[in-house]
Amino acid sequence: MNFKNLLTDDRAVSPVIGVILMVAITVILAAVIGTFVLGLGDQVSESAPQASFSFDFSANGGGFNGQPGDIVNVTHEGGETLEASAISVEGDNDSTTLTTGTAFSGTISSGDTAGYNHVDPGETIRVIWTNPAGGSTNTIARATAPQ
Repeated sequence: MNFKNLLTDDRAVSPVIGVILMVAITVILAAVIGTFVLGLGDQVSESAPQASFSFDFSANGGGFNGQPGDIVNVTHEGGETLEASAISVEGDNDSTTLTTGTAFSGTISSGDTAGYNHVDPGETIRVIWTNPAGGSTNTIARATAPQ
Protein backbone atom coordinates (compact mmCIF):
# COMPACT_ATOMS: atom_id res chain seq x y z
CA MET A 1 0.00 0.00 0.00
CA ASN A 2 1.31 3.41 -0.94
CA PHE A 3 0.71 5.90 1.91
CA LYS A 4 1.79 8.81 -0.24
CA ASN A 5 -1.15 8.26 -2.64
CA LEU A 6 -3.55 7.79 0.26
CA LEU A 7 -2.69 11.17 1.77
CA THR A 8 -2.84 13.05 -1.52
CA ASP A 9 -6.06 11.43 -2.72
CA ASP A 10 -8.73 14.16 -2.82
CA ARG A 11 -11.70 11.91 -3.52
CA ALA A 12 -13.94 12.04 -0.44
CA VAL A 13 -17.47 12.73 0.80
CA SER A 14 -16.72 16.11 2.31
CA PRO A 15 -18.43 18.09 -0.50
CA VAL A 16 -21.63 16.05 -0.01
CA ILE A 17 -21.54 16.54 3.75
CA GLY A 18 -20.91 20.26 3.26
CA VAL A 19 -23.96 20.61 0.99
CA ILE A 20 -26.18 18.70 3.43
CA LEU A 21 -25.04 20.89 6.33
CA MET A 22 -25.66 24.09 4.35
CA VAL A 23 -29.20 22.94 3.42
CA ALA A 24 -29.94 22.01 7.06
CA ILE A 25 -28.71 25.38 8.34
CA THR A 26 -30.80 27.19 5.73
CA VAL A 27 -33.96 25.26 6.65
CA ILE A 28 -33.49 25.90 10.38
CA LEU A 29 -32.86 29.61 9.87
CA ALA A 30 -35.92 29.90 7.60
CA ALA A 31 -38.10 28.20 10.23
CA VAL A 32 -36.89 30.46 13.06
CA ILE A 33 -37.23 33.65 11.04
CA GLY A 34 -40.65 32.60 9.71
CA THR A 35 -41.92 31.90 13.23
CA PHE A 36 -41.07 35.35 14.49
CA VAL A 37 -42.16 37.17 11.33
CA LEU A 38 -45.60 35.56 11.55
CA GLY A 39 -45.86 36.50 15.24
CA LEU A 40 -45.97 32.94 16.50
CA GLY A 41 -42.92 33.49 18.70
CA ASP A 42 -44.86 35.73 21.10
CA GLN A 43 -47.56 33.12 21.68
CA VAL A 44 -45.08 30.39 22.54
CA SER A 45 -43.91 32.20 25.67
CA GLU A 46 -47.43 32.96 26.99
CA SER A 47 -48.77 29.95 28.85
CA ALA A 48 -51.65 29.72 31.29
CA PRO A 49 -50.85 30.70 34.88
CA GLN A 50 -50.51 28.02 37.53
CA ALA A 51 -53.23 28.61 40.11
CA SER A 52 -55.50 26.44 42.24
CA PHE A 53 -59.19 27.19 42.86
CA SER A 54 -61.73 25.53 45.12
CA PHE A 55 -65.50 25.49 44.60
CA ASP A 56 -68.03 25.59 47.45
CA PHE A 57 -71.55 24.82 46.20
CA SER A 58 -74.62 25.81 48.21
CA ALA A 59 -77.54 23.67 47.04
CA ASN A 60 -80.15 25.11 49.39
CA GLY A 61 -82.35 26.62 46.70
CA GLY A 62 -81.50 30.15 47.75
CA GLY A 63 -79.07 32.28 45.85
CA PHE A 64 -76.55 34.87 46.89
CA ASN A 65 -78.12 37.98 48.47
CA GLY A 66 -81.59 36.44 48.24
CA GLN A 67 -81.52 35.89 44.45
CA PRO A 68 -83.07 32.69 43.10
CA GLY A 69 -80.94 29.64 42.32
CA ASP A 70 -78.06 27.87 44.00
CA ILE A 71 -74.70 29.54 44.46
CA VAL A 72 -71.03 28.67 44.15
CA ASN A 73 -68.18 30.39 45.96
CA VAL A 74 -64.94 30.20 43.99
CA THR A 75 -61.80 30.64 46.11
CA HIS A 76 -58.22 31.13 44.91
CA GLU A 77 -56.36 28.55 46.99
CA GLY A 78 -52.79 29.17 45.85
CA GLY A 79 -50.41 29.67 42.97
CA GLU A 80 -49.76 32.76 40.89
CA THR A 81 -51.44 36.10 41.54
CA LEU A 82 -53.84 36.81 38.67
CA GLU A 83 -55.38 39.92 37.14
CA ALA A 84 -59.18 39.84 37.54
CA SER A 85 -59.59 41.33 34.06
CA ALA A 86 -58.09 38.14 32.59
CA ILE A 87 -60.33 35.77 34.61
CA SER A 88 -63.94 34.80 34.00
CA VAL A 89 -66.16 32.23 35.72
CA GLU A 90 -68.68 30.52 33.45
CA GLY A 91 -71.23 27.73 33.62
CA ASP A 92 -72.02 25.26 30.85
CA ASN A 93 -75.84 25.51 30.93
CA ASP A 94 -77.40 27.75 28.29
CA SER A 95 -80.74 27.98 30.08
CA THR A 96 -79.41 30.16 32.88
CA THR A 97 -76.49 32.52 33.13
CA LEU A 98 -74.28 32.83 36.15
CA THR A 99 -74.72 36.20 37.77
CA THR A 100 -72.18 37.77 40.03
CA GLY A 101 -72.87 38.05 43.69
CA THR A 102 -69.38 39.22 44.59
CA ALA A 103 -66.91 39.33 41.72
CA PHE A 104 -63.16 39.08 41.62
CA SER A 105 -61.63 42.54 41.23
CA GLY A 106 -58.14 44.02 40.87
CA THR A 107 -55.63 41.28 41.46
CA ILE A 108 -56.65 37.83 42.63
CA SER A 109 -54.34 36.35 45.25
CA SER A 110 -54.54 33.38 47.57
CA GLY A 111 -57.64 33.53 49.79
CA ASP A 112 -59.77 35.77 47.53
CA THR A 113 -63.34 34.53 46.99
CA ALA A 114 -66.12 35.39 44.53
CA GLY A 115 -69.75 34.22 44.62
CA TYR A 116 -71.95 33.37 41.63
CA ASN A 117 -75.73 32.79 41.47
CA HIS A 118 -78.01 30.68 39.29
CA VAL A 119 -76.02 27.44 39.41
CA ASP A 120 -78.06 24.46 38.19
CA PRO A 121 -77.62 20.97 39.69
CA GLY A 122 -75.03 19.06 37.65
CA GLU A 123 -73.75 22.22 35.95
CA THR A 124 -70.00 22.43 35.32
CA ILE A 125 -68.41 25.70 36.46
CA ARG A 126 -65.12 26.77 34.88
CA VAL A 127 -62.51 29.39 35.79
CA ILE A 128 -61.21 30.65 32.43
CA TRP A 129 -58.03 32.66 31.85
CA THR A 130 -57.86 34.85 28.73
CA ASN A 131 -54.38 35.73 27.48
CA PRO A 132 -54.07 39.55 27.59
CA ALA A 133 -51.58 39.50 24.70
CA GLY A 134 -53.85 37.50 22.38
CA GLY A 135 -57.23 35.90 22.15
CA SER A 136 -56.35 32.45 23.46
CA THR A 137 -58.17 31.08 26.50
CA ASN A 138 -57.39 28.28 28.94
CA THR A 139 -59.55 26.60 31.57
CA ILE A 140 -57.49 26.63 34.75
CA ALA A 141 -60.07 25.09 37.11
CA ARG A 142 -63.43 23.32 36.86
CA ALA A 143 -65.96 21.64 39.13
CA THR A 144 -69.43 20.16 38.75
CA ALA A 145 -72.31 21.16 41.01
CA PRO A 146 -73.89 18.31 42.98
CA GLN A 147 -77.12 16.85 41.63
